[in-house]
Amino acid sequence: MKWGYYNIPVHTLRKILVMDEGSLFFDLKAVKGDLLRGIHKCSQRGLMNSAKWLAELNYALNDVKLDNVKLNYDQDKVSSESDSYLLAKSYFDLKEYDRCAFFTESCRVPKTRFLHLYSRYLASEKKRINNMTEKTLSAVMEPSEMGPLRELASDLRRERSEGSLGSSSLDGFGLYLLGIVAKRLDLLAEAEEALVAAVNAEPTHWGAWLELASLVTDRSKLVDLKLPSHWIKHFFLGHVYLEIQLNAEALSTYWSLSHAGFGKSNYITAQTAIAHHNQRDVDQAIALFQKLQKCDPYRLDNLDTYSNLLYVKELKVELANLAHHATQIDEYRAETCCVIGNLYSLRAEHQKAVLYFTRALKLNPYFLSAWTLMGHEFMEMKNTNAAIRSYRQAIEVNRRDYRAWYGLGQTYEILKMPAYCLYYYHRAQALKPMDSRMLVALGETYEKLERMRQALGCYKKARGVGDIEGGALLKMAKIYEKLKELDHAAESYKEYVQENEPRTEDGSVVIGSGSIVATTPIVSSASPRIGGGGGDRIEMAQAYKFLANYFIRRDNLDEAYVYSQRCLEYDETKEEGKALLRTIAQKRSLQEEGSMQVEEPNCSSGELYLAAPNLDWQEKKHRHL
Repeated sequence: MKWGYYNIPVHTLRKILVMDEGSLFFDLKAVKGDLLRGIHKCSQRGLMNSAKWLAELNYALNDVKLDNVKLNYDQDKVSSESDSYLLAKSYFDLKEYDRCAFFTESCRVPKTRFLHLYSRYLASEKKRINNMTEKTLSAVMEPSEMGPLRELASDLRRERSEGSLGSSSLDGFGLYLLGIVAKRLDLLAEAEEALVAAVNAEPTHWGAWLELASLVTDRSKLVDLKLPSHWIKHFFLGHVYLEIQLNAEALSTYWSLSHAGFGKSNYITAQTAIAHHNQRDVDQAIALFQKLQKCDPYRLDNLDTYSNLLYVKELKVELANLAHHATQIDEYRAETCCVIGNLYSLRAEHQKAVLYFTRALKLNPYFLSAWTLMGHEFMEMKNTNAAIRSYRQAIEVNRRDYRAWYGLGQTYEILKMPAYCLYYYHRAQALKPMDSRMLVALGETYEKLERMRQALGCYKKARGVGDIEGGALLKMAKIYEKLKELDHAAESYKEYVQENEPRTEDGSVVIGSGSIVATTPIVSSASPRIGGGGGDRIEMAQAYKFLANYFIRRDNLDEAYVYSQRCLEYDETKEEGKALLRTIAQKRSLQEEGSMQVEEPNCSSGELYLAAPNLDWQEKKHRHL
């Protein structure tokens, strides 16, 4: 198979080019103009994260020149309110949100009005976060905390439908605010409608796209959205594909965008790294993050994901260096706290890890990685109640986080509550259907519930999608054995030992003691996978014992003899192996006695000739033991 840019198969890229060719070519001058206008509008309204994202994208187009084209910046008539706006904006920038709201209460120009309404929202959020303690740390609002948001939502709805004191209805930024307030109040249908209207009214406001993305649960929901035909939509699609685990589609989208003029974008590099992370292509993801660090060494965005990759590879030195570097940049960022937490976790200092994940959540209660990672730490500490709470909070932040659903399943598995496990593992598997770990976990839960056929179906699917951990085949064999389907069990066991027997380069089998016992495979070579010694010793021994017994019952003594000899190489089955060899010897003796034929005596010598099977020297030696 040929591979293209960012390790995407060439045939996939060709398919994308054919399907969506028009989206690959943008008028970069028009795009740059949109970006500059968007930066100006977002900056005026205090939407600094969106302004930063647009500015970074604009910097990726620094080779594109506008030739002194007039940009038609926001022409709001603020002459009568300019003094109030400038005063309020200075308070807003200093995070004095109540003062900002107070001095803009009577303002009606859309830009200044948005600053008033947005300040009220941020003031309520700031107070809620400041009042949190470790025990009350939560991403979910208590009913007693919803009063200010309900009042704000009511004001926004009224201004949208009727206008207030002669002003026009909400602009795109006001609709965005209505969407996030409705979302915080768990009014998801209203939030979706408002955010769709917001991105249609102000396509360059990236914050509205991100909030809308959090409401997309699957591909069908994405297709149903009525989105504007705007170049930024493709960035939105790439982001959503990552969120709903359509990683191949995300990689293709970002490849297309990079070749449409955004090849210098650090954002695209980071998103591509995350896609490889989701696909468990750890080395490629680390390489992209290292490239990103060289291009933008003081960038903290997505550093928590990078630290997860270093944790998985157990690169302690690299992770320690990353934690030190992040602390020097800004120790009061949630990403920095997560990096340090991962470092302590890798050192098995779980209490300290929990402390830093808690700090991250005090800084940002909606930081998904911190909730999920803290749940993992509580699992390591055997604190199941705290783990369940952390995973549930992660789900409240993002219901598409399969890791949190899977973590809940593991927690209830420890608590021996398989019915609960089944529900949570189902949710995790639905979010990541091509991950064999979810299917194996489901299968194990079905086994505990004595639902063997469903368990068998899960293990078969796990084999079909790759079987990352390599245990599905053995579990299939054991279920077939329980169901008395011995032929299927033997077939699965044979495939299992073939895949897991250590072999030399010429295909010779190396077993327990390290001796080479065969120069050709003992089973069918139809499977392309070659064993590498990955099987557990006890499981391998039990598989050999089952196969030896199976072939003895089928009177296939040659294969039974080979598997019985393998049993001798394992302490767990050595005695059974000797007994099996004695049984084989007895059966062969009976077969030989039955097959002997007395020939006519030779006239000259009077000798008798006995017809017997041609045996190799090992079998002859064994028969005389």
